[in-house]
Amino acid sequence: MQPPVDAVRRFNRFYTRRIGVLQDRSLYHPYSLAEARVLYELGHRAGATAAALGRELGLDAGYLSRILKAFARRGLVAAGRTAGDARRRPLTLSAAGRKACAALEARSRREVGAMLGTLPAPARLRLAGVMREMETLLEATSHEVSLRPHRPGDIGWVVHRHGALYFQEYGWDERFEALVAGIAKDFLSKLDPERERCWIAEMGGEPVGSVFVVKENRTTAKLRLLLVEPEARGQGVGRRLVAECVAFARQKGYRKLVLWTQSNLTAARALYKAAGFRRIKQERHRSFGYDLTGEYWELVL
Repeated sequence: MQPPVDAVRRFNRFYTRRIGVLQDRSLYHPYSLAEARVLYELGHRAGATAAALGRELGLDAGYLSRILKAFARRGLVAAGRTAGDARRRPLTLSAAGRKACAALEARSRREVGAMLGTLPAPARLRLAGVMREMETLLEATSHEVSLRPHRPGDIGWVVHRHGALYFQEYGWDERFEALVAGIAKDFLSKLDPERERCWIAEMGGEPVGSVFVVKENRTTAKLRLLLVEPEARGQGVGRRLVAECVAFARQKGYRKLVLWTQSNLTAARALYKAAGFRRIKQERHRSFGYDLTGEYWELVL
């Protein structure tokens, strides 16, 4: 074990020096590193609770409470109204908080971009591949779920799993897989990386879920292709995927997030309702070999 342990410790020291966390705090100004981490998580996890944030970031409950109270005084965050333990109230960034989070993220992207800009393009791609492999290896022995942007091969997996899983659970025929394939093709061929996104949920290094945010127009985004594998259900994966979409849409300045679903998809509908979506219209149709009731839901951001 000793050589690998030494190698990891050496890399940690090198990378810490490289990104300048200890020497240069201007990246997070006017926040501390811990405050910046909390602000980032709140900006990317709509409806997160203080208890969940503490577990995710490994922060002492008292320390986290002081950070959140300071954010509230600055008008950056507000807690939802929920009876019971205050640590379980959903937390949401205000408009000022979202602006502060966006500024921190833009600054971080510039810093990392400047660091990578010193490398030739092949070296940048190689570095990204090595870091993805590190992430996969370290997560392979864990049952924790992580979210990441899509990579080559992921969209094919999304189409395959939608086709197979919806046939297995609902009997929907190949016309549903064709619909998903068309959505996936449009996403890849027309992708606006600044305002559209796909997330893949992973557990133990394997994909277990997906969701997309695509642009409908300048003010409206659409949530599409939410999927959670059976073995990952009941662990909050769907809730995290939906929350990621909501946070992204808000950060990008959309005014509304909409979706289309079916009345028999009870688990998905419960997730949308919990996230604040409301059903605005429904209509009967025959698709994928069945008589269905389509539902249109929206969330005003």
